[in-house]
Amino acid sequence: MREYNGNDFIKWLVIFNDFIILNITMMAFLLLPPEHAPEFIYTEPRIFFFVGNATMILAQLAFSTIINLRHLTFQDILTRACKLVITQVAVAAVFLHFMKDAQNLFTFSAEFALSLYTLIILARIIERWLLRRYRQRGGNSRSVLLVGNDPALISVYRELTNDPSTGYIIKGYYADAPIRNLPDGVALTYMGTIAALNRDMVPSVNVRPYDEIFCSMSHNDAEEIVKLMRFCDDHVIHFHYVPRMFANYQLKLTAERVGSLDLFTNHIEPLSDMGNKFIKRSFDIIVSLLVCLLLLPLIPFIALCIKLQSPGPVFFRQERTGLNGVTFLCYKFRSMHVNRQADTAQATKDDPRKFPFGNFMRKTNLDEFPQFFNVLQGDMSIVGPRPHMLYHTELYSEIIDKYMVRHFSKPGITGWAQVTGYRGETKDPRLMEERIKHDIWYIENWTFWLDMKIILMTAWSIAHPDKHAY
Repeated sequence: MREYNGNDFIKWLVIFNDFIILNITMMAFLLLPPEHAPEFIYTEPRIFFFVGNATMILAQLAFSTIINLRHLTFQDILTRACKLVITQVAVAAVFLHFMKDAQNLFTFSAEFALSLYTLIILARIIERWLLRRYRQRGGNSRSVLLVGNDPALISVYRELTNDPSTGYIIKGYYADAPIRNLPDGVALTYMGTIAALNRDMVPSVNVRPYDEIFCSMSHNDAEEIVKLMRFCDDHVIHFHYVPRMFANYQLKLTAERVGSLDLFTNHIEPLSDMGNKFIKRSFDIIVSLLVCLLLLPLIPFIALCIKLQSPGPVFFRQERTGLNGVTFLCYKFRSMHVNRQADTAQATKDDPRKFPFGNFMRKTNLDEFPQFFNVLQGDMSIVGPRPHMLYHTELYSEIIDKYMVRHFSKPGITGWAQVTGYRGETKDPRLMEERIKHDIWYIENWTFWLDMKIILMTAWSIAHPDKHAY
């Protein structure tokens, strides 16, 4: 039980630190000029400190620290700390309002909350950094065993060891045959057959050889899987079954309920929920209307620049693949001379088809702005997988597994793949495979805040064009 005790110690240590920060903040506010704070905190500071600490206990019961969790984003830390501070300050303000006739209580509470939140976030950053360093050196670790020789376990290995600060130590794996063709960088130790594993599973309740076991075996080996699960239950070991890979296709099954049936689906789409659809569509309409209104006065200037450098239309219209594989007309400012390869050839770094102002528009994404009209029409969203030419849809759908899954979502002006490095020309099909993986990840993990993050990252890339922006 060493791991859980270690995590509990870390958690209590951080909670203790929160109380220190709270009391330091209260003492600092006692130094404020009297007109900025309720009078009673100067005349009766003991009540101020008692209520502050008592309400922090209540807030910690509801929203205590989570930095000890191994897979945690900074957004999770920010959100949790925000809930903690709001709960503590709001409950304290209510108590003080009924206990004392306090003037300026609302303003004081807002200033106190902002100060406390800032200090706690700074503390969380330092605490998380110290915890990472501690785990990287082998402390507060979790030992892991893999069972089976399915390639899906390679993905488990990479996920658990990608960030050493999470503290996972993979001891090795048991299987009736070693995993073939282990990729470079995957240092998995073969520990023996399943029969050897059965011999090594000593029935002792006082010894826990591993903290977690990840198993990826055939359902034909159900008897062995059940035996392993029972061993894990008896030794308080967390058991995980990893869906096997078929060729290069790994099942990603999520439980769902259809009537009275419990079923599993291989794709979960948050945007299939009507509430999420409404949020995303409302945001698209509001922002697109504002952008289109701002864009209208600029169109004549942009049109003049295009016409002076290249004869032909101002707008470039092209059929692209959209939601559910339906074709739609995608609009852009024309950035290339009129040519016969427009519907088949991607833009390259030194593409002779580009004219100077068109090259500038492509680097700054200015050529994409007419797609906000596509958003208003409902063919596109501001954020989503980038729409591809029909030629590329036909080509890549035949050679890339799950390529068409990206069309479960409306195409976007910007997307997760684009802001994470998979933008521009794809000379190698493997680059397109990675782009598709990122597109599918976005579809299955959509949140409104993820859209906001992608939009901010896109704004940064406009101000600092990357080497693939051509």
